[in-house]
Parts: sequence; C-alpha cells; structure tokens
Amino acid sequence: MSSTKKQARIAGFLYLLLAVAAPLRLGIIPAKLFVHENAAATADNIAAHETLFRLGIAADLFCGTILIFLVLALYRLFKGVSQKHAVLMVIVGGVLPAAIDFFNVLNDAAALILVRGADFLSVFDKPQRDALAMLFLRLHHQEIVGAEILWGLWLFPLAVLVIRSGFLPRFLGYWLIVNGAAYLALSFTGLFLPQYEEMLSNITFPALFGEMAFMLWLVIAGAKEQAQEI
Repeated sequence: MSSTKKQARIAGFLYLLLAVAAPLRLGIIPAKLFVHENAAATADNIAAHETLFRLGIAADLFCGTILIFLVLALYRLFKGVSQKHAVLMVIVGGVLPAAIDFFNVLNDAAALILVRGADFLSVFDKPQRDALAMLFLRLHHQEIVGAEILWGLWLFPLAVLVIRSGFLPRFLGYWLIVNGAAYLALSFTGLFLPQYEEMLSNITFPALFGEMAFMLWLVIAGAKEQAQEI
C-alpha cells in the first residue's frame, strides 16, 4: 500500500469515528430526551436517562479529540498539494471546532447538575431548576449553530485540496463546496431566522452527504498516487 493511500485510509478511519459518535449528541439525544417548550418534561427525561445524557457529554469530548487527529491526518495527506490551504483547514476545521466542543460540554454539565438538584441549589424550586436547565440546553444549541459556520468554512480549503490533489476525484471537492455552503446557510438561518431552521435543514440534507461521500472514498478507495507540489 502506497504512503498516500495509507494516509488517506487513516484519515478516512478517523473521519468514520467522528461520523459514528457525533449523531449521539446532535440528533439522538435531543430526539429522545428533549421536549420542545417543555422544561419540566425535558428535565424529567434527562433524570430518567442520565446515563444516555452523560454519554452525550462523552461523545462531545470524544469528537473534539478525534477532530484534532483527523485534521492532522488530512494535513499530512494534503500538505504537498498546498500547505497554505492545508494549514487553513487545520485551524478552521480542527482547532476552533474542537475548542467549541470542549467548551460546549459545560452547558450540558450545568443542565445535568440542575436536573439532579444538588444541595446548594435548594434555594431554587424544581420549576426554576428545570427552566435553568432548559436555558443551558438552548445555549448548547446556539453554540452548535455558531459552530456550523466553521463546519462550513473548513470544507472550502479542503475542497480546493481535493480538486488540486490529482489523487482524489474532483467531484468530491465540488460536493464538499456545496456541503460547506449548506452549513453556512443553516448557521445563518439559525442565527437570524430560527423559525425556518428545521425546514432548511430538510431541504439541504442531501448536500450534507458530501462529507459522507468524501469519508467513504477515503476509507474504501484511499488515494491513487502522491500529490504533486505546486
């Protein structure tokens, strides 16, 4: 196996780990535990499924860690194509989103403390604690909305690297551009027109498969040949 193909497979495997872990906190836990506009029911669900909620916290920490290793693996793969774009990809796609993952865990930890009703929180009655827990869950979501800007932006330098590489199909790069634009649209909609966020998410869902296609190509096919420096 060539060095380039091996590096591609390593990056693809790390990407796969990220794709497996990320949906737990982003999709599964909100769908199972959170009740829209009902703080009491949401708090009761978290209390009844505390282990699942804690797994979501662990998933955020895991994703933040894996993300760093992923962008470093991609850097090794693409640095011969364009070091400038590869460095930009690492900063925008790895360092900053990973920091958000780690800091965002604090919101879930605060919500869990409120739901558990620690002794020092006895000055608050249960409805107040439930409302505060919901506030921290909303803050978690708002940080995700902000992070989507980075999720979109890092795909543009990555797309340039894929298109220029010569060892990966160009269509993957163009799909990543569409994927990045979709994330930016979702983020700005969540910030300025949150009432349309879910509708736009359903519309842009096919575009978000660009990352999945890129990941699967790395895992299954790897890369053809070593990139040429430009």
